[in-house]
Order: sequence, then C-alpha cells, then structure tokens
Amino acid sequence: MRTLRCVCLCLAVAGWSVPAAAQVTVGFDHPEAYTDAALYRDHGGAKAREPAMQGIRQHLELLGQRYLRPGQKLTVEILDVDLAGRFEPWRPLATDVRFMRDVTWPRIKLRYTLQDNGVVRATQTETLVDQAYQGRAGPYLTSDPLRYEKAMLEDWFRARFVDGRPPRH
Repeated sequence: MRTLRCVCLCLAVAGWSVPAAAQVTVGFDHPEAYTDAALYRDHGGAKAREPAMQGIRQHLELLGQRYLRPGQKLTVEILDVDLAGRFEPWRPLATDVRFMRDVTWPRIKLRYTLQDNGVVRATQTETLVDQAYQGRAGPYLTSDPLRYEKAMLEDWFRARFVDGRPPRH
C-alpha cells in the first residue's frame, strides 16, 4: 500500500496523470409508462419493474467496465422497455411465466451520450430490437430472466463503442 502511494505521488510530481476509469450512468425516464418492464405479473407497479431495471442497469455498467476505455463516460437514459415474451393471463397456473413467441421480441428505446475525457463524441436516441431472439445461442443462462435483453444490449454496446477491440477482463 505504501509503495502504491509513493508511485502515485511520484507520478503527480512528474506531471503525469492517471486517466480516469470508464464510467456508465444509467437512468430510467418515466418507468411507470414503459410498455412491459415487469418480470412478475403478480406484483404491480414499481415493485414488478424494479428487478428488470436493476438487471439492465447492472448489465450496462458491466459492459462499460469491460469495453470502454479509461476516460470515457457513457450516460444512458432508458426511455421504454418491452421485455421478450408475454404473460398469458388465460393460463391461471402460469401467471408468472413469460411465453416466448416469434412476435414477442425484446425492445428497448434509449438515449445515450458518450464522452471521451469530457468531449462529447456521440449522442443518439435508438430503439434496440432483436426479432431473431429465439434463434440465437447467447452466452447467458437460460435461468436468467433478462437473457434476451442482455444479449441485445451487448450486441448494441459492442457495435457502438468497441471498435473491434477485445474485451478487458
């Protein structure tokens, strides 16, 4: 620990700066109006949306840690969520089960701003859709209720921000 402090002090004295770590900030704009963000049908309101929103936030933060360069800051505002699948209320014994159909693909509308050392490099509003979500073998466990959304977000993240660089682990 003492050695690390000494190295940092020497770098500061020499005029070198250590680049700031990459940062991802995720916000949710009017989640009560989202198309379908509830993982569980039995619980209404914010309590039903919270697990999905928390999962999306954590996943985007993880992608930022993995792929963004030091000094980059990504701000993402989630504008709408429509999770893959649908609850089918006419199935009384499966009220918390999402039935996946060819036409119930995941969709997330978002607005993002990417800054690189304080300079805005990109700002955009996009709607992410994965119509082939059922035919893809993704890296996420089948027990993960957000596996389709996470795969879609990772594809989007890599396409927008990675530029062919391998992930940092």
